[in-house]
Amino acid sequence: MPVVDVKNLEGKKVGQVELSDEVFAARVNPHLLHETVRHYLNKARAGTHKTKDKGEVSGAGRKLWRQKGTGRARIGSIRSPLWRHGGTVHGPRPRSYDYVVPRQMLSGALRSALSSKLKEEKLTVIEAWALETHKTKAFREQLTNLDDESRTILLVDTGENENLGKASRNLEGVKLVQTIALEPYDLLRHDRLMISRPAAEKLSRSLAVTKTKRADAPVQIAGAAAKPAASETKSAAKPKAEKAARPAKAAAKPKAKAKAPAKPKGKKE
Repeated sequence: MPVVDVKNLEGKKVGQVELSDEVFAARVNPHLLHETVRHYLNKARAGTHKTKDKGEVSGAGRKLWRQKGTGRARIGSIRSPLWRHGGTVHGPRPRSYDYVVPRQMLSGALRSALSSKLKEEKLTVIEAWALETHKTKAFREQLTNLDDESRTILLVDTGENENLGKASRNLEGVKLVQTIALEPYDLLRHDRLMISRPAAEKLSRSLAVTKTKRADAPVQIAGAAAKPAASETKSAAKPKAEKAARPAKAAAKPKAKAKAPAKPKGKKE
């Protein structure tokens, strides 16, 4: 497991944390990163562009001149797409550019992006985002103590933090997201990733490929025979009762008497 130093807001080392190999030391897959970034950009498109076709532009519907005999090209309407101020043929229509991406692809892209940040030594683990004030100037000094080279920084926390949100929203190149809203596009777009220790542990559990069993899960005791259901006992007892009743019915039924041979009919004299 990769071991990363944990720092406080003053930039001093206060401990270490072990990160999951499956999440922060996975193989980087460029194809997954490309597909998820493409999906994120398409989903962000408004899709509200629109052009007017022949039936929507202004203009009369009369025929400008007769069909034949003038020597000019035939024309049916002033709103024709061939004319200036006419309609647009096959123009864009309001639509949604969003499409479905499997959850496994998104999880794999997040593992690749996080592993890439750790491999490039652009990952910083913070003990906690415990800010005493919401002032932007004080928070800017704390970020400078942590990293004074990166131009863009992505901050990740587990939940809502009012002071952190107000202090970081006016800083250019700094973005705050929660672990539940983390996207591969944000990880690739920002140079430095600063994540709190609880958020790193949460991502290690949620993005792991092999899920661990919960401690409060019910344990099944081996050797304890399960009681059959009432319907199973009835169905098992029914054939036995039928087998026992069959010979009794056969014995109670009287045997049929043998029929006497039919007498031959006499011939008429």
